[in-house]
Amino acid sequence: MRFGVVARRDRPAALKLAYRVYDFLKVSGYEVFVDLETYQHLPEFAEEDIIPLEEFNVDFMIAIGGDGTILRVEHRTKKEIPILGINMGTLGFLTEVEPHEAFFALSKLMEGDYHIDERLKLRIYINGEKGVPDALNEASILTGIPGKIIHLKYYVDGGLADEIRADGLIVSTPTGSTGYAMSAGGPFLDPRLEAVVIAPLAPIALSARPMVVPAGSTVKIKNLAKGRELILAIDGQFYTQLDPETEIEVRKSPRKAKFVRFTDEIYPKYTIRLKGRF
Repeated sequence: MRFGVVARRDRPAALKLAYRVYDFLKVSGYEVFVDLETYQHLPEFAEEDIIPLEEFNVDFMIAIGGDGTILRVEHRTKKEIPILGINMGTLGFLTEVEPHEAFFALSKLMEGDYHIDERLKLRIYINGEKGVPDALNEASILTGIPGKIIHLKYYVDGGLADEIRADGLIVSTPTGSTGYAMSAGGPFLDPRLEAVVIAPLAPIALSARPMVVPAGSTVKIKNLAKGRELILAIDGQFYTQLDPETEIEVRKSPRKAKFVRFTDEIYPKYTIRLKGRF
């Protein structure tokens, strides 16, 4: 097996644990690679094992950090690499184990005592072109000027779903349904469902409500306020400014996010995240 190691860069404890994980796997006889940015913040790894995150071609990624670290891996790696998340973040909703469990978890992984949890992702097209990362949590179309609303029409499979004046529109996966979309009034979706939440963000009309559509649907969003720029935010990690005339299309991605799991429990993690929102 070949392993990749990536760590949260602003927390020394995460970087030190990354080195311990790297050393443990090397001593166990495995090929191990470390991403360039982790190395730049802790230059103690062997230089021949350092590669950019975009070039990783490994069997498993060990992500030491919080949800942001995992999302960075998901956005920048080019292959569907199963991720074992070790929580060194604030909430660590997407992570699987705590730091004190790290080496026990690695031993179980090496013994084959695990399963892979696959999660739906969304692919976003801007004027018909794909040029942004897939979304694991959500794609958000937001006003480019805080305090100014935008005027949108959105369509589901070619049919007009709604026309809104709001701060924005969120298109969320089941994984992201307990995050930004829930703050906008959206429902909790079991992550095993093949469905998508569309949630207006602070709409003016009381009739504008979130909806759930099949994951295979095509959601097309048009900006009717031609002088108003938009911002596209993906997973709270990637941002880009869009011209007023831009058309946005959201579809189910052919790629999945894959996570190493050691139990079949789903709801305890969701309960933690739900409690954090109220």
